[in-house]
Amino acid sequence: MKEVNLNSLKSLMVFKTLYESDTATRAAKALGLTQSGVSRSLAQLEDNIGMPLFMRHKNRLIKLPEADELYQEIMQLMGNLDEMKHTIVALREFGVSRMRLASAPALGFAYIPEVIAAILKINPKYSIYFDIMPSPDVVRAVESGHFDAGFVTLPISSERLSVDELFAVEAVCLIPAGHALAEADYIEVADLKNQHLVIPNQPNLAADQLLSLISQHKVKIAGKTEANIAAICSLVANGVGISLINPITAYDTVAVRRDIVIKPFRPAFHYRFGLAYRRSWADTQLIRLLKDNLPSTPKYLSQRT
Repeated sequence: MKEVNLNSLKSLMVFKTLYESDTATRAAKALGLTQSGVSRSLAQLEDNIGMPLFMRHKNRLIKLPEADELYQEIMQLMGNLDEMKHTIVALREFGVSRMRLASAPALGFAYIPEVIAAILKINPKYSIYFDIMPSPDVVRAVESGHFDAGFVTLPISSERLSVDELFAVEAVCLIPAGHALAEADYIEVADLKNQHLVIPNQPNLAADQLLSLISQHKVKIAGKTEANIAAICSLVANGVGISLINPITAYDTVAVRRDIVIKPFRPAFHYRFGLAYRRSWADTQLIRLLKDNLPSTPKYLSQRT
C-alpha cells in the first residue's frame, strides 16, 4: 500500500480553494497563484494520497465523492488550527490561554459562574468557554479533550478521569404556594401519595433516586411530568405538580419567587457533586486555580466532604 504523504498544508489549502471555486482559474485568482501552479499542486496532492479527487471536463473540475470527504476533514482541520492560533496568541500576549469548563445543570446556573467570576478577578485576561450539559456528556467532553474540566453529578464512571468529590446536599421539595402541603414543616415520602411529580428528564440520577424511593415505600403517585431542569420551577409555579431537586438549584432559581415554597424532605436523600479532569492534568495550574477558587459552601448545603 502506498504511503500517504501530507507534509505541507499548502496543497490542502489549494485543494480547499479549488473545491469551493470549481475551476483552476478562479482558484488561482483567489490564491494569488498561476493557473499552472494550482494544477501542479492538485496533481501532486492526488499523487501523494494515491487517488483522484476531481474529474476533468473541459475547463471545469467535477468533484468526486472522495473530494467531498477530504473537504470535510480539511474544514475540521482548519477549525483546529484556528484554535491553536488563538492559544498561541493568548500565550504570547497574556501569558495565559483559554479555560474550557463544562457543568451539569445543577451547578451551572449560579455555582460555576461564581467560580468563573473569582478566576477573572485574579486574571481578567483569561479567555473562558463555558457550557452546561448532562453529566454523562460532561464526562465524555472532558475525556475527549474538548473541555479542560467538568463539574458533574456523582457517581460517574471513567477510567481516564480523576474525580474529586466537592460536597453533598440534601434534596428539597418545591411546592406551589397555594398547595395543601405548602404549610407543612417538611415533606415526607408518604405525602407524595396521589401527587403529580415534576422531575428532570430521564435518565437522570436524581430522578432515579426519587422514583426508587417512592417504589421502596410503595407510594402511588398520580403521575409525573419530565422536564429540563430550567423549566421545572415554572412548571411547579403553574401548579403542574411538586418537585424534589437539589437545594443549589432551588435557592438559585426560586429564592426570588413568591409562588413557590421550599421545604425539607424526609427521608433525606443526597445529591453529590464532583470536579472531573484528565489524570495527567492533576498537578496543572489550571486545576489548582479551579480548586482554589471554589465558592465557600452556601449555608443551605447540609454536608461537605
